[in-house]
Parts: sequence; structure tokens; C-alpha cells
Amino acid sequence: MFDDLGAQRLVALFLAGAFFFNFPLIALWDRDIAVFGVPLFPAGLFIVWGAVIALAAWVLERSHD
Repeated sequence: MFDDLGAQRLVALFLAGAFFFNFPLIALWDRDIAVFGVPLFPAGLFIVWGAVIALAAWVLERSHD
């Protein structure tokens, strides 16, 4: 189905993103801690979301080589 290695990496990245945005792991960030004045929960979501986007861009750019 996914013969291209880039497509397989994107599927794995999707599954990892779904894992990290699932309830048990998101509940770990629900603390009364601030990171640079921003509560930990939205900061953690933004960092993981940005990392997933950056990794997707890296996989897509690398798959053309």
C-alpha cells in the first residue's frame, strides 16, 4: 500500500502524533507550572504540535532526494 519510504514515515509520524495528543499523555502536562509566563499545558501542546509539523516538513523534503 505504502511502497514509498516517505509515505511510511508520514504514517508513523501521524501515529506518533495521535499517541502524543491522546488523553493519558496530555493529562501529564496539566500542572500549575509556567514556562516563560505561559502555563505548561498550552506550551506543551504548542511545542509538540510544532515538532510534528517540523518533522512532517523534514520527511517531505527528504523524500524527494
